[in-house]
Amino acid sequence: MPALPRRRPERAWLAALLLAWLALPVAAAEHDFVIKSIETSLEDNVWRLDAKIDYRFSEAALNALRNGVPLLIQLDIQVREKRWYWNLNMAELTQGYLLLYHALSDTYIVHNLNSGTQEHFRNLDAALASLGHIRNLPLIDAKLLAPDKEYEVRLRARLDIESLPAPMRPMAYISSDWDLDSGWYTWPLTR
Repeated sequence: MPALPRRRPERAWLAALLLAWLALPVAAAEHDFVIKSIETSLEDNVWRLDAKIDYRFSEAALNALRNGVPLLIQLDIQVREKRWYWNLNMAELTQGYLLLYHALSDTYIVHNLNSGTQEHFRNLDAALASLGHIRNLPLIDAKLLAPDKEYEVRLRARLDIESLPAPMRPMAYISSDWDLDSGWYTWPLTR
């Protein structure tokens, strides 16, 4: 009777490792920031931005928030002139929002760091819905843009790890639970 080939345990181990590695992006997609849409408009000679962002925080970030750690969300915005060799930044803007949980009143607070305004919400979903609707944000004066050139707007939403308390930062740097970033979303700036 011919001998059956032996299965190598290394192959099974490698196959299991490969499957686990392929599953990582799926697990990471459960928490992240996603820019759903951007619209620009020209009002009173000023370009303005409307955007919808879906904020999906990791359980680690939400636990920190519920335990009194404020989370700083940064919106990085660029207006760029499109050129064939490299795009030129015409304007850069950072909009900061501090998301806080107030345990005594059991409310969530969204504090706009640029304008100083604060909104209070009874639950996290309402706070995140408000945080995710950017309305009528001034970008750049239309007089600064040449009418014969093409421009684009880039937007990125990210959690600022540097604003976390010092003891939390080392773990936040190496853990995917804290790597919350939408990546750049580009939209043409047209009349």
